[in-house]
Amino acid sequence: MTRETDRLIQAKISRAQFFRVMGGAASAALLAACSTRPSNGGTPGTGAAGATSLKFVGVADQKAPMEDLLAAYKQVRSNVSIAASYAPTDQVQTSLRTQLGAGNAPDLHVVYPGSGSAMSMSQIAAAGLLADLSAQSWTSTIPAGFKPAFQLQGKTYIYSAGSSVIGAIYNKKVFEKAGIDRLPTTWSEFLQVCEKLKKSGVAPIALGAQTPWVTQLITYALVPSTVYAKDPGFDDKQSAGQASFAQSGWRQAMEMYLELQQRGFFNDKPNGTTFEQQTSMVATGKAGMAIQVSAVLPAFRDAAKTPDDLSMFPVPGADDPAQVWIPAGVVVGLGAGAKSQNVEEAKAFIDFLGRQDSINRWAKAIAAIPLTQDAGSTIDPAVESFLPFTKDRAVPFMDQRWPNAEVQPTHFAVVQDLLAGKIKVDEALKKMDEAYAK
Repeated sequence: MTRETDRLIQAKISRAQFFRVMGGAASAALLAACSTRPSNGGTPGTGAAGATSLKFVGVADQKAPMEDLLAAYKQVRSNVSIAASYAPTDQVQTSLRTQLGAGNAPDLHVVYPGSGSAMSMSQIAAAGLLADLSAQSWTSTIPAGFKPAFQLQGKTYIYSAGSSVIGAIYNKKVFEKAGIDRLPTTWSEFLQVCEKLKKSGVAPIALGAQTPWVTQLITYALVPSTVYAKDPGFDDKQSAGQASFAQSGWRQAMEMYLELQQRGFFNDKPNGTTFEQQTSMVATGKAGMAIQVSAVLPAFRDAAKTPDDLSMFPVPGADDPAQVWIPAGVVVGLGAGAKSQNVEEAKAFIDFLGRQDSINRWAKAIAAIPLTQDAGSTIDPAVESFLPFTKDRAVPFMDQRWPNAEVQPTHFAVVQDLLAGKIKVDEALKKMDEAYAK
């Protein structure tokens, strides 16, 4: 859970396109399997004479799939070694972006879809810092509705294995001990579940708001129901200056966020709690749930004594079940540095990631819905309850349509200030509108 003068140069994604794409992704094989040929025209296991060393910098939720696929790549291109390191999201957004600007970036690195952060595809591709991947066969399988997350001016600059959802990661044993025998399908039922958890002696919702990117996830979970269920074209209207955060269902979502705090449904001092602490609280039964992106579900399971105790459900942001929508977006990916001395070898590795078996392995490791599917593709049971929504009641993560890299950090900051009681909702939304207009 990551935009230009790009409003003029970025292709627009319609909600209708997204619905069609996600419906296909959830149900069966979307498109043909990806090519197995490396992008440099060679065959696996061969390449330029001598060994090549590449450097990759990613974020924590890329570690599991990358370590697996790096080992697999070594089997087919033994003369290429890739040194991988991982940093927290917030560090990557600043330090890696600085390296890119200074011309000393790694050969391969994390890239965020769309255009809403400093390390997003549109931002760094527009600066000429990402290699063009368009010649690779897998790029032809990108669903039409996802192209703005992958492409700038018709060229592909990012690899991603699929899409993830935002919902409640919950501890099934904690729910059972609290007497919760069914998952909520409306906002009122969700509040009742929180009340039962509170009475049982645990924090209903673990919130690690000290980690900035975590602050956005509750808003993102609610806004599909409070904004897009009522106005699917909100993004296009906002881009045209016909809608705003302040004059929309964003206000209701922020008020619902604060209602959770006011009713004592968060852990103590969320602004002093990290993502890692949030994860531990749910995994060890000190909290009932956390609103999170499905890509981090493996981290919650790793922290639990019994991994099967952890699962997910959609957060219902409305009292009419038919008006409950969910967020589903392209997962964080990677790109090749355009100025790398080893750019062709870096692109060859990405082409390897574009094979269907690689897509399947990456998506499985982070509980994502694979970009394309075949008989070997799997859907994590924890996200199966989200699949009915992806047909026509899902929207991309909000920041993937924001026009610059200012809105997202502003969103982080105003949520922390709201939780600290420093500002009111009116001021928070005003600041976001001002950032959007930059």
